[in-house]
Amino acid sequence: MGAHTKVSSALLLLLLLLLLLISISTSTATPSRRIKHRRPCKRLVFYFHDIIYNGQNSHNATAAIVGAPAWANTTILAGKNHFGDLVVFDDPITLDNNLHSTPVGRAQGFYIYDKKDIFTAWLGFSFVFNSTHHKGSINFAGADPLMNKTRDISVIGGTGDFFMARGIATLMTDAFEGEVYFRLRVDVKLYECW
Repeated sequence: MGAHTKVSSALLLLLLLLLLLISISTSTATPSRRIKHRRPCKRLVFYFHDIIYNGQNSHNATAAIVGAPAWANTTILAGKNHFGDLVVFDDPITLDNNLHSTPVGRAQGFYIYDKKDIFTAWLGFSFVFNSTHHKGSINFAGADPLMNKTRDISVIGGTGDFFMARGIATLMTDAFEGEVYFRLRVDVKLYECW
């Protein structure tokens, strides 16, 4: 074998490796299966009504500031974007947007205003039901960028009628009355139902 044959064999091997790599990269660039767009197995819409204690409304407050930064207090939300405030709540859940409608359950949990420069919060809460319609709970967690018209948070579990539920809840601020009252429309889409 001459030097010319060795170079030709090396070029041929290099060319084959290059073709193999191109073949592998094009086969992985296009997915072999299509992503399915699943439909929810259950869809529910609720409203929850949050009335923050402001030092004068203890008779009907459903939420209270339990933690505040050093420059703030636990009666009035902190200044710009409420950064550092931790609020716990036990809010009524209704099937319509009327605060005085019969509650079907309670929204119980907390939210933390977690950014200095943007009005946003992090939520962790449960819808607790004990009615003729539903029994059990649905658990939620996630970031809530409050300035967005709609926001999605995760449904991370449940009990009773909602045992091990998984899905998405789309939040929309339905009403906002100063620093004391807001109402959220919660569109729950469950993708794992038992």
